[in-house]
Amino acid sequence: MFDLSGKSVSFEWEGFDQGGHLHRGEISARTEMLARAELRRMGIRPGILRRPSLLRQLQGQSRIRSADIAIFSRQLATLLGAGVPLVQAFAIIGRGHEQPAMQQLILGLKHQVEKGQPLADSLARHPQQFDALYCSLVRAGEQAGLLDGMLLNLAEHQEKTESLKKRVHSALTYPALVMLVAVVVSSLLLVMVVPQFESLFHGFGAALPPLTQAVIALSQAMQTLGPLLVIVTVALGYGLVELKRRSEPFNRGLDRALLSLPITGRVLRQAAVARFTRTLSVLMAAGVPLIEALPSVAGACGNRVYADAVHAVRRQIATGSSLQRALRQTGLFPEQVIQMVAVGEESGTLDAMLARVGEFYQVAVDNQVEALSKLVEPLIMALLGTLIGGLVLAMYLPLFKLGGVM
Repeated sequence: MFDLSGKSVSFEWEGFDQGGHLHRGEISARTEMLARAELRRMGIRPGILRRPSLLRQLQGQSRIRSADIAIFSRQLATLLGAGVPLVQAFAIIGRGHEQPAMQQLILGLKHQVEKGQPLADSLARHPQQFDALYCSLVRAGEQAGLLDGMLLNLAEHQEKTESLKKRVHSALTYPALVMLVAVVVSSLLLVMVVPQFESLFHGFGAALPPLTQAVIALSQAMQTLGPLLVIVTVALGYGLVELKRRSEPFNRGLDRALLSLPITGRVLRQAAVARFTRTLSVLMAAGVPLIEALPSVAGACGNRVYADAVHAVRRQIATGSSLQRALRQTGLFPEQVIQMVAVGEESGTLDAMLARVGEFYQVAVDNQVEALSKLVEPLIMALLGTLIGGLVLAMYLPLFKLGGVM
């Protein structure tokens, strides 16, 4: 059970807590011995400890999603609002959770809180699940004695953010997937079906229609260059994935390019504004000072161009500029947003104004995505019909011509 590379490996475990309740989960450690020691530190008496099956690893069942964290936040807020102590609330949520990775996370938080560590500091030990925004709001809730209400606000914020992310993702992914399918189907027709017709046409002894000649020439090129095109495409795709994973300048350029797209760019800009205003509203309503809230807001924008703009806004505010003036200088925020911010600053209701702007742009994104879906679907169907129908027509034109001669 040793990993010779020195990297952590996953183990499935079953064990009992101090109250005798059975728990299951997954834990990462370099050796089985270290995994058992970590479980004992978490207050678990480990029994079964084994490596997960290959099928389970491929299914990715241990992955913690944003939706899982939102549900956890709402459950914890409900229990705290009902007067249940924090440690007991963790135990209840952990026992009732079916996902092993979430059970491990919750039990780890319970163990840290039992040792006297503040909840915000315990959450900060898991940055992949709880970002700086989440930890800042929890810390503000702990200090104000309003942790249950803050967790409820966080759950609502995460649910809206996840809904917005899914809508934008679907608006961008659906056309790309359909076009990919169209390219694959067309390639298969050119490589496998058209050559059969080509051998048939050789016996006609007559000139083929120009469309048929063009399709046959394209088919011959695909057969000759097909393997090379596949290799180049795979290498290019791999290179782009690696660039996106490793290169910050590439990601910035990609985000900037996406914002400049004719239709989806508008949706992405509205989504970034919605995330910015709603996140800043939540932080300011929690009593977090503006200058301290902006770094967390930058990470929540979902676009590096807007994140850089928010950092620039923070630097200008630190030198004495107002928020509305700093936002205007970025050139990324609509005039309507700047005017609402100006009203909020003058009236002392900036958090409420930002919340209204966030709701407005959330609705605007929903409407844009719905309209985009209605527009894209018939366009894609027409394009697919033209592409596939053109290939079929090109192959049957000589047969129609031959039938007319006979």
